Amino acid sequence: MTHFLDINATDTRDLKSIMSEAHRIKAARAGRPKGALDDEKPLDGHMVALIFEKPSTRTRVSFDVGVRQMGGQTMVLSGSEMQLGHGETVADTAKVLSRYVDMIMIRTFEEATLLEMAEHADVPVINGLTNRSHPCQIMADILTYEEHRGSIEGKKVVWAGDGNNVCASFLHAAGQFGFDLTFTGPEPLDPETGFVDEARAKGVNVEIVRDPVKAVEGADLLVADTWVSMHDAPSARERRHNLLRPYQINDELMRHAKPDALFMHCLPAHREEEVTNSVMDGPQSVIFDEAENRLHAQKAVMRWCLGK
Repeated sequence: MTHFLDINATDTRDLKSIMSEAHRIKAARAGRPKGALDDEKPLDGHMVALIFEKPSTRTRVSFDVGVRQMGGQTMVLSGSEMQLGHGETVADTAKVLSRYVDMIMIRTFEEATLLEMAEHADVPVINGLTNRSHPCQIMADILTYEEHRGSIEGKKVVWAGDGNNVCASFLHAAGQFGFDLTFTGPEPLDPETGFVDEARAKGVNVEIVRDPVKAVEGADLLVADTWVSMHDAPSARERRHNLLRPYQINDELMRHAKPDALFMHCLPAHREEEVTNSVMDGPQSVIFDEAENRLHAQKAVMRWCLGK
């Protein structure tokens, strides 16, 4: 069964094939109405279950639109509707859904839920996000970088802020796509040591630099994410802000990177917190290309999962 669970769990050749297909898919839709079907309809006659235990805008819309553009249909299910892992085991849910649908995308909290779903499903399972990783987002980010600047191999990416699930997938991607990654943020929010060690073992340079100015020197890409997750307790907000305020991406910090460095953010953003308006709306920002590219990258992932 061809699942897409994490970037580090997918062969590099397959990842590069998916990326090439995403570039092709996007180019083929240039100038077409958003609701128009693709010329090829690889999901014609296919039903895809989209499961959301966590709220979503980009993941939900991009997967839903992507399936429809490729000629398929979607069934959108929330965690509250399914009682996933509560009223019924994840394994049983996976087995039942496999009798109804051709593919499952799940956006959930615990990585264990994703892995159990994949273990017991008879159809491909795609990781739409867990607390530990967000591979579809980073596939879109790499697609965005490469359409603006060419191959990301050998480039320097700087992650500023919290070493969260999106940062983890960037570390996975560094090892698979061959780019260097520098994390700059407070020590209590460092990325998992195992993810750092795994990327280094694949021959890429991964550094942790506390001084954000030094961290961004020579950077080709700067990336930020929200300081407070949608599910963090209110009491965590002030503490996190105090820790992360020195790592805000602003015009002054951008000036220490390469002159043509890009800025990315997976959105939603808390403007004037992790990043200023002037950077988000400035000439080096590609955040809306990045958001659009969730659609194209995920279509390529779905085609790969189904052997299309």
